[in-house]
Amino acid sequence: MRSIELKRMTRRRAVAGAAMALGGMAGGTMFAEGGQMEQVPAKASNSTRTSLHQEWQISAQPSQVYGLLLDAKQFAKMSTLPAEIDPKEGGAFSLFQGQIVGRNVELVRDERVVQAWRPAHWEAGMYSMVRFALKAQGAGTLVVLDHTGFPEGDFDHLDEGWKAHYAERMETYFK
Repeated sequence: MRSIELKRMTRRRAVAGAAMALGGMAGGTMFAEGGQMEQVPAKASNSTRTSLHQEWQISAQPSQVYGLLLDAKQFAKMSTLPAEIDPKEGGAFSLFQGQIVGRNVELVRDERVVQAWRPAHWEAGMYSMVRFALKAQGAGTLVVLDHTGFPEGDFDHLDEGWKAHYAERMETYFK
């Protein structure tokens, strides 16, 4: 696996991010025609944030959520876009028709999934870390998401993306 590299914003990345943000404002949705993710422009108050934390209550058992995160067929059905997932530590994944790629770093069955994670448009070799902690709560699961090490300016886009493309779709998938 490539080493995880966390970089500060470069001029080239700032220009690319601004271009993507302008493209995102025109479309109005998280996925444009052809299934491409659109960039959500960063609010000034979030422009320097490089980590996020979310918690979602899902109407499924931890084993079901864990399975969804690591099974390509289930994930593709939930996301409505092709997915490839090698469900073991060190295994590669490609989600949302190749728009998100990475590797599974740590897997603790029904409890935790840690991934080196990156949108395909980031510079080669640059990864952030995503940690899903799964906690049984009654008949469901509390999913605790921590995403760290992403570039400045990406917070709002990623924050919205996790809600729209994971939390909301997971809940719908398990109904």
